[in-house]
Amino acid sequence: MTPRDAADDDSHGRPGRGAGSEGAGRWSDLDRPPLNATALRRGLVREGGLWSELEVVQCTGSTNADLVARAEAGKAAEGAVLVAEEQTAARGRLDRRWTAPARSGLFFSVLLRPSEVPVARWGWLPLLTGVAVATGLSRSAGVDTALKWPNDLLVTVGGEERKAGGILAERAGDGGVVLGVGINVTLRQDELPVPQAGSLGLAGAVSTDRDPLLRAVLRSLEEWYGRWREAAGDPLAAGLQETYAAGCATLGRRVRAELPGDRSVVGEAVAVDGDGRLVLATENGVQEPVGAGDIVHLRPA
Repeated sequence: MTPRDAADDDSHGRPGRGAGSEGAGRWSDLDRPPLNATALRRGLVREGGLWSELEVVQCTGSTNADLVARAEAGKAAEGAVLVAEEQTAARGRLDRRWTAPARSGLFFSVLLRPSEVPVARWGWLPLLTGVAVATGLSRSAGVDTALKWPNDLLVTVGGEERKAGGILAERAGDGGVVLGVGINVTLRQDELPVPQAGSLGLAGAVSTDRDPLLRAVLRSLEEWYGRWREAAGDPLAAGLQETYAAGCATLGRRVRAELPGDRSVVGEAVAVDGDGRLVLATENGVQEPVGAGDIVHLRPA
C-alpha cells in the first residue's frame, strides 16, 4: 500500500494544533513541518520541463528501491520525483546505511533517461548531481558546501569538515538511472549517527525550510542535466568537469583510496579526468586513476 501524500491530509498540515488534541504527536516538532507536496508540484512540474511528476510519501524503506521498481515495471517516466519524509532502509554508497529522524532532511530520488548520451558517459551523473545539489543549497541555504569525491556533500561545523549529504546512482532497466539524494537539514548534534556527520542547520544555514531547499536543488539539477544532455554528455563542453573540480574538496589533498579487492593506494589527488575518475599521484611517481572505491582524506604528513 502506498502511504498517503503529506499534503493530502489536512490534519497533518496543521502543526499548531493543541498539544492535547488527537494526532498532535506526529507533527509536534514545530521545527520540522511536513513538506507541501501540492506547492512543490505547482513550482516544479510544468509543461516542457524535466520534472514530470512529484510524490511525497510519509515513510518508505528506500525511495531509490521504490523508484527503480516503478521504472522497471514501466510505471514511471523520466523526471519522476519520489520524496520521503522518512526512510527506514536507506542506503548510501557501498551499501552503507543512512538513518535520520523523520522530516529532518531531504530524502528523494529522481528517474532520468539520458538517451542522447552515450552510456560510457553516464558515470558523470552522480558527479553532476553533486554539483547541482551543492549549487542549489549554496543559493538557497547560504551555506558553503564542498564535494568529496565522488559525491559526498561536505559542510563546515565548528571548523571541521563534516558530511551532510550523499548521492547514490542505480541503473533502472536498460535506459534509466535513478539518482537518490539524502541531505541532513535540521539534524541536531545529539541526533548525529556518527561524529563525522553534519547538517545544514549545524553549519549555520540562513534557512532550513525544506520546501524552498528542495525546489532549489531540483531546479539546479534540471539546469545541469540539460547542459550535460545538450553536450551529449561531454563534461568539458557542458562546463561540468571544471565546475566539479572547482568545488571538490578532495583535489590537492593527500588521500587513501580503498579499492575493490582489499587494495589501497595513497597519493595526492591531482585531477578528475574526462571519465569522472579521481587521479592520484602516488609516491612512486605514477598517476593512477580511481573509478570506484572509498576515499579517505588524510591529514598532512
